[in-house]
Amino acid sequence: MVPGYNAGLMPDYGHGVPGPENDGFMTILTRLEQWREQGKISPEQRAHLAGLSRGEPFSLFLELNVLLYAGVLAFVAGLGWTVSTWSHQIGDVLVLTTLSSILAVSFWYCFSRAPAWSPAETPAPSPSAPSPIFDYVLYLGSLVWSLELAYIENRFHLLSGQWDLYLLATAVLYFFLAYRFDNRFVLSLALSSLAGWFGLKISHWSANPDAAYRRYALLYCLVVGVGGALLQRGGLKAHFFGTYLNVVANVLFWAVLSGVFIQQGYGLWFLALLIACSASLAWGLTRRQFAFVVYAAVYGYVGVSSLFLRNVNDGTDILLYFVVSGVAMLVVLVQIGRRFGRSE
Repeated sequence: MVPGYNAGLMPDYGHGVPGPENDGFMTILTRLEQWREQGKISPEQRAHLAGLSRGEPFSLFLELNVLLYAGVLAFVAGLGWTVSTWSHQIGDVLVLTTLSSILAVSFWYCFSRAPAWSPAETPAPSPSAPSPIFDYVLYLGSLVWSLELAYIENRFHLLSGQWDLYLLATAVLYFFLAYRFDNRFVLSLALSSLAGWFGLKISHWSANPDAAYRRYALLYCLVVGVGGALLQRGGLKAHFFGTYLNVVANVLFWAVLSGVFIQQGYGLWFLALLIACSASLAWGLTRRQFAFVVYAAVYGYVGVSSLFLRNVNDGTDILLYFVVSGVAMLVVLVQIGRRFGRSE
């Protein structure tokens, strides 16, 4: 028998020698290494893609996390629809008993299984954690709290329609829960409830974004921004500062844009928009936070477009403008996003 061949006259490459079945795999690794050296992909991206080519498992934690939170939200929305549609047939006692039971069980579960409180960031869930569904139960209880309060006020008018008091009480509770259990989703609910207490409601915004409404929005940004910064400097859940900053940035941009859209006296608001966009862009580039680069680009684009199209009535010109400028904006954001990905 000729050495190097088996009885079937097939090549024997031996151990550690890549055969034809591995040529494609080696080519992939070679290409990935070349792209990494050329700066087209980051080392983390190269390692991730190499793992995929080897058939290694990869994490779907983020995708599953979002789906589970969306599932909780959908469940509460369905529960709210059921209560609003069938409450007269079901009866107040059964409705309140059901909602209160869900609320009590959720909060009992969270408080009985939560680790000791710490001002620092709580480690991510691990196999040794009490339960992987902890955050979702907390989110469920928070949403059911709002649903039950809304039902009680609509049915019994305990505070005679003074929803501001409900919003303030809800915001306080959500802030407590967010800091006790280190949950950014609940913190977002707290900031939203606080915005409602300030009078920043979507219905009012679309109907009449007047000067008073803008003042409330700016005051909200000042209070939340300063409060978040002080909590960060004090070391109290300092990692929450990003959530505060994102909320403040969006509310501030909406408030300034509403001033740009007015027919007269929009010059100062447009100047404020340029300053806000510059600050957001500088923050995003220096802190490597791509979201703030997107805020500067998108909100700035909307503001500038409103000025360009203020006196344009031709539908064809408007469509052409949005097609050309929109494609250019998308290309710029993609290029910036790639640079962020390479440097991370």
